Amino acid sequence: MKRGIFITVEGGEGVGKSTQIGILGKKLKAKGYDVVETHDPGGTKIGGRIRSIVLEKEHKELSQETELLLFLAARAQLVQEIIIPNLAAGKIVISDRFYHSTYAYQGGARGIEFETVKALNEFAISGTRPDITFLLDLTPDLGFKRMEPKSNKERAILEEQVTLSLHLPSDNQRINIDRIEREGDKFHEEVRNSFLRLASIEPERIVVIDSARPKEEVASQIENRVLQLLDERSRQ
Repeated sequence: MKRGIFITVEGGEGVGKSTQIGILGKKLKAKGYDVVETHDPGGTKIGGRIRSIVLEKEHKELSQETELLLFLAARAQLVQEIIIPNLAAGKIVISDRFYHSTYAYQGGARGIEFETVKALNEFAISGTRPDITFLLDLTPDLGFKRMEPKSNKERAILEEQVTLSLHLPSDNQRINIDRIEREGDKFHEEVRNSFLRLASIEPERIVVIDSARPKEEVASQIENRVLQLLDERSRQ
């Protein structure tokens, strides 16, 4: 049996990763492909617990070193429990974030030494790399604006789910959002710049997509590239 295909979707806050993964997964399933959708951190029971620790906004004392190691622990579990077995079974695995996020957030924005991030990440992923990565590029201000509730009804729903995100004039006035989202504009600008630097280093793996365009256009571009990859794989 041929190894499956591993697809990751990356980007900053509010770029539309989960939306695009949902659209892509639905389209591929409709074409008869066996698809597994997951997210990093999370995707497993253990990873979910780690995610809640590292993103809880009350954990202000969490050091950047601890943050890095927790993210990598969640990733290691995801790789061993979900990604490797499903790829071995010939399935298409689509992940909302993977190791490029660690380089952008903990390496770029947090400033942890690249070689340290690389060494620890290599251990966590056990040689598992995406066949293709879609980087949804969007300015942080537009990303956070997208995350704002569009109506009083939506606001109430989001508050109930504890997922409300507001981008207020001051960097430190974002409320009811997780630890990472609460960081200031400079942090999120560096995240974006780090992602773009990674794309320039790995142009054969990372496809940069302008996420400011209508979601239908973005979805079509992603689908076409994935179908091309699947066609290439079938010919091997």
